[in-house]
Amino acid sequence: MDIIELLKAALFGLVEGITEWLPVSSTGHMLLLDQFVKLDVSKDFWDMFLVVIQLGAILAVCVLFFHQLNPFSPSKSADQKRGTWRLWAQVVVACIPAAVIGIPLDDWMEEHLGSPFVVAGALIAYGIAFIVIETIRGRKPSGSHFAQQRKGALSLTADADAPVQSVQELGWGTALGIGVFQILSIVPGTSRSGSTIIGGLLLGCSRAVAAEFTFYLAIPVMLGASGLRLVKYFLKGNTFASQELAILGVGCVVAFVVSMLAIRFLMGFVKKHDFKPFGWYRIVLGIVVILYFALV
Repeated sequence: MDIIELLKAALFGLVEGITEWLPVSSTGHMLLLDQFVKLDVSKDFWDMFLVVIQLGAILAVCVLFFHQLNPFSPSKSADQKRGTWRLWAQVVVACIPAAVIGIPLDDWMEEHLGSPFVVAGALIAYGIAFIVIETIRGRKPSGSHFAQQRKGALSLTADADAPVQSVQELGWGTALGIGVFQILSIVPGTSRSGSTIIGGLLLGCSRAVAAEFTFYLAIPVMLGASGLRLVKYFLKGNTFASQELAILGVGCVVAFVVSMLAIRFLMGFVKKHDFKPFGWYRIVLGIVVILYFALV
């Protein structure tokens, strides 16, 4: 067993765990990291690894939000259980647009839009979108007395007036709309969480609701993407050697642990701040990607 390769896998798991949930594009970060730290694996395994490592990140969502997502919890009332089933139904509805459009285009997008410059362009474009959206939200006059009382932070004032303040208030049309925005994430560098959070903000959700529903939406989407990639991997006649299985396992475990921390951080962050810092970060990262690949 090559310890160096396992350490590399842990590093990729670290990056995956942080960037999968923050709206900064895990693809862009993995692309850069791969330029400096390369796993000693086949191309087929690498393409599969980049997707299946997300299983660790998904497990973190299931653990952190187990109570909210569990319709069988004995501590929930009948109404709360119905509400949980309703939430799952909304998640399924929100997944339909991405499934219908994203799955057929998966291979084509990977082949034709996987260049670093496309990733960089998406990073910058959606970074600007975050800044513009948050600026507009911040300039809207506060219409509620509650929001006026919290006027110490402009971002909180704008968020307090968002029509949807909890996931339980999420309507079917809003859930489907967020799912439509998720289609944007098939372009590498967009960020799945970034596209759905932007959709949630534009459709009237508070930042916390947009982020939380994004986490829930990731469960079927990422499970489906990982399963599809594994099927493709095995259909090509590939199998797992013990070293490869260890690499995948380490990557997933580290992604799980780091995702637990990243999700907690984001949910705490959006209660006091807006998404502008992530927008600026995306722009800077996009410029770095362009400069790096233009010069190498």
